[in-house]
Amino acid sequence: MYWDDLRYFLAVERGRTLSKAAARLGVDATTVGRRIERLGHSLNAALFEVGPHGHSLTAAGEKLLQHAEEVERAILAANGDLRGESGKLAGTVRISLSEGLATWVFAPNLPIFQARHPGIMLEIATTNEFLNPSKREADLAVMLARPTSGALIVQKLTDYRLGLFASQDYLAAHGMVADLDDLRQRVLIGYIPDLIYSDELCYLEEVDAALQPRLTSSSITMQHAMTRAGLGVSVLPHFIGMSDPDLVPLMPETITITRSFWIVVHADLRRVARVNAVIEWLRQVASGLDANRPTVTETPIAR
Repeated sequence: MYWDDLRYFLAVERGRTLSKAAARLGVDATTVGRRIERLGHSLNAALFEVGPHGHSLTAAGEKLLQHAEEVERAILAANGDLRGESGKLAGTVRISLSEGLATWVFAPNLPIFQARHPGIMLEIATTNEFLNPSKREADLAVMLARPTSGALIVQKLTDYRLGLFASQDYLAAHGMVADLDDLRQRVLIGYIPDLIYSDELCYLEEVDAALQPRLTSSSITMQHAMTRAGLGVSVLPHFIGMSDPDLVPLMPETITITRSFWIVVHADLRRVARVNAVIEWLRQVASGLDANRPTVTETPIAR
């Protein structure tokens, strides 16, 4: 068995398709398929099953995955130590962030980070679903829910609040929302139900189980834009809603939703200087989201 074969195996496991693995590796899909077939033949085991959602691991593939990730960690650690890259404040760091947090909180503070660490290049991914540090899709992620598996270090970044908002124009045309009965009669803006990638985004049902959005989008930026345009009422993070002078908070005394952001980083990268620099910047910027932010503690996740 060769490391190069394991590299192909990991790329297919993480990409779920031969084409995505090929793009990651810089080869064609036929080559990937041939290498996976060769690896399975050498081990006398089928490593993947092909279904409607792509390649999924067999029981033998699951066993191999543990060993392949251990080999990968050892090679990456050796590479970083021998090149002296672990201690350098230089290189690329890929962060997976939610769209709203990236746009409204971290983007305005990027000049500070760039001035402080000109040698670090940030790749900020704001896909609908978070990239997974456990699968090396990102170096670190700020997630809505605390992950429970993987070779990861998890820190609570901060708690943050959300509430109901409407535009001044909407309220001028339709009147202030008086109570929950009134709210049920309004046009509500929210997420597309079958595209909600985290239970933490189910805000409206937390306010009232009977509430259903009539205008929906998978993008919090689009939801904000629809609210600002006077189309209805939405739940927005305070760091968005309170930052827009055209929006008015509704029933703030009775309706407050609290969520948390979690910093998640692969255990192998926790001592890499450039990753630590990004984590420290994330902490400093996020400290303004909640005045009652708890003390940050790190928790490793057992595999």
